[in-house]
Amino acid sequence: MVKSDSLKMKKMIAVIGAGSTGLTAIKACKEEGIDVICFEKSDSISGLWHYRDERSKYPSVMKSTVINTHKEMSAFSDFPPPSEFPNYMHNSQVDQYLHMYAEKFELLSHIRFNHEVINVSKFQDYDATGRWKITFKTLPEQEIFEEICDGVMVCIGHHTNPSIPQLPGQDRFQGRILHSQFLKTADSFKDLSVLVIGIGNSGVDAAVELSNVAKQVYLSTRRGSWVYTRCGPYGLPFDLFITNRVFYFLLKLFGWKIISFFMEKFILEKKFDHSIYSLKPKHRVLSQHPTVNDCLPCKILTGRILIKGDIKLFSTSGVTFQGEKSCTFIDAVVFATGYKIEFPFLKESILDSIDNRVNLYKYTFPPDLIHPSLGIIGLMQPNGPIFPLAEAQSRWFAQLMKKKVSLPDYSTMKSEIQSRRKANEERFVNSPRHTIQCDLIITMDDIYQEIGATPKMSKMMLSDPFLFLVCLFGPALPYQYRLQGPHSWSKARQMILNFPSRVVKPLTNDLNRPTYSYFESLKLFNLTPLIISAPILFFIFMSFF
Repeated sequence: MVKSDSLKMKKMIAVIGAGSTGLTAIKACKEEGIDVICFEKSDSISGLWHYRDERSKYPSVMKSTVINTHKEMSAFSDFPPPSEFPNYMHNSQVDQYLHMYAEKFELLSHIRFNHEVINVSKFQDYDATGRWKITFKTLPEQEIFEEICDGVMVCIGHHTNPSIPQLPGQDRFQGRILHSQFLKTADSFKDLSVLVIGIGNSGVDAAVELSNVAKQVYLSTRRGSWVYTRCGPYGLPFDLFITNRVFYFLLKLFGWKIISFFMEKFILEKKFDHSIYSLKPKHRVLSQHPTVNDCLPCKILTGRILIKGDIKLFSTSGVTFQGEKSCTFIDAVVFATGYKIEFPFLKESILDSIDNRVNLYKYTFPPDLIHPSLGIIGLMQPNGPIFPLAEAQSRWFAQLMKKKVSLPDYSTMKSEIQSRRKANEERFVNSPRHTIQCDLIITMDDIYQEIGATPKMSKMMLSDPFLFLVCLFGPALPYQYRLQGPHSWSKARQMILNFPSRVVKPLTNDLNRPTYSYFESLKLFNLTPLIISAPILFFIFMSFF
């Protein structure tokens, strides 16, 4: 029986999911004075970052998982993580950060826990109003209710529905088979021979974790992969060196193939020779989603992990790899083979995801809908953090719902989708994981341009030249998008300029150390050649604005 929980004519936005994406969606609505309600089917916020053991029916990261992107590159634009937190946070610290964010901006009161959305459909007056009907059930009671909302923000991500391919002979294998989503600790794999299939971040993390207790770990890959490390030159966070406007300017100027060549030859191959380690792929480094792991080379070097090719055939007790004749005995298989993009509560006529391809204008809006009242938030895979990108989408959505901005016509949106898809198909490896791949800064600028929050570099150069240089050569911190535009933040400039001190603080126990300045960081980052060439770079750079 369906009970009507709220059929009154109340202006309201529904957010589905209270993970990192859902939290920033709630906050964006509150900033614009919009009533918002969030449906979360579990009993906690943070989504995957709230660790749950094997007994839980809800997915989460492994117990040992550490975030792959620097904490302040991953920050929300007006809420820096505590300076004492490590540069790369453990999942428990990410969870803590998200709880701090929720408490700071009073988001928890808007969340209905143990409420599972089962259907989202157009309300009877949708053509005139753009309103939606949300059908949900309470857990564990299983009672069904409805809510009428003016807009919907879908914030469920794409790491909920595991994809496990059927390989030759797989049904004959008598050992343990599981997807990496259900691997929480390595304890039950002690002294076993384990095969991990897939060399994305989940696969590499699983292999490294298992190698600490397993008898032997085999890591199977069809294509190989370029492997980044968190620890960069001088021991500083690696992503700070390549997640800046100069890097993306050079990418735009020379193209991804040339920049890939230099990254491979002078950065990644200097760390370890991918060919010797049987990891070197045929594709270029910027043609894949970054695989990040500091321990993998050492594990291969010590034989704890053996790199293998694709699977030829399963037997009852092992596998035969491509190019090999003998069968390798294994006790268990972990499939780190990605996820299916699915929206179980949306009809395909509203939004389909066949072959993991989703038609969304700037990764956010279905172009076929006549109202911009349904937003898909966080459904992208950037070569960097997802938190600030989801925040950008949420701020844009809230501005649209207040009618402060508008979307272009249908043909313009379809053209953007088609051109972006074509560019991605030309650049990225053809696989389901790359259908939603994007470049961080380019996508951030593109979305924030819609609401006037993208930094105006030419104006900044004249009004605040030091900040201009820091924003140009330093990491593109999310705080740059609070310097101007709606709901700008008075501390944004300070956070950008004081950033080096916050990098160093968790690394040193010297309480008397003077403030770490950008002048000092320039020496450590070895940016002197860039500063010398700044006038030339500037004039070329400004030609793109």
